[in-house]
Amino acid sequence: MDLAAGALGWLVDPAHWQGPDGIPTRIVEHLVISAASVVVAILIALPIGLWIGHTGRFAFLAVNIANIGRAIPSYGAMAMIWPISLAVSPEYGLNLIPTFGAMTLLAIPPIMVNAYAGIREVDRDLVEAGRGMGMRERQILGRIELPIALPVAVGGIRTAAVQVVATTTLGAVLGLGGLGRYIIDGIARRDFERLWAGVLLVAALAILTEFALALVQRRLTGPGLRQRGDRAYRSVTETMTPA
Repeated sequence: MDLAAGALGWLVDPAHWQGPDGIPTRIVEHLVISAASVVVAILIALPIGLWIGHTGRFAFLAVNIANIGRAIPSYGAMAMIWPISLAVSPEYGLNLIPTFGAMTLLAIPPIMVNAYAGIREVDRDLVEAGRGMGMRERQILGRIELPIALPVAVGGIRTAAVQVVATTTLGAVLGLGGLGRYIIDGIARRDFERLWAGVLLVAALAILTEFALALVQRRLTGPGLRQRGDRAYRSVTETMTPA
């Protein structure tokens, strides 16, 4: 209880809400790194997931690569990227590039797999009906498959964003900013109030991200599509789970 009270006291101290090490500055740093990583992951993974879901080509390979990516620890990915990024950019290669690269890799699998899952569970009769009407493959994907698969695809982005927000904390190990600085500095200084305040801030930001994107998902998809998307996601991901 004393530790919790101390962490809350640290959070409400006005001195910790200003300056380069202030809570607003650290939150902005954390969100910028996280958002940039998720956006790049969307640009990479979403088109791939939609394409393999629509065509069925290389699906086994892509899904297994995604599962391997999930198995790689984020800190391990940062360590692998670090020597290359440092050689490319001495200024940003020490902390920013490894963190950004690792968080992007973390976000790619759920986005790609969910996009694939949503497209593959679209009723094939609807797809064939579209072809019978003379629709091109791009039109079938954009007008038939994507609207139905949207709940699952957005769910993948939601999952990726929450994971990235929680894991970007590791960037502080390499000297990057963000909320992880409070945790690393708290350990180094044996300042446990700072440490637990950082933990609370990261947890709160991850929860807020979850709620915000859940609201976006509900606004983008009606009840019928949500239920269909949930069933599609469960059925396809069950078949992808390694034995």
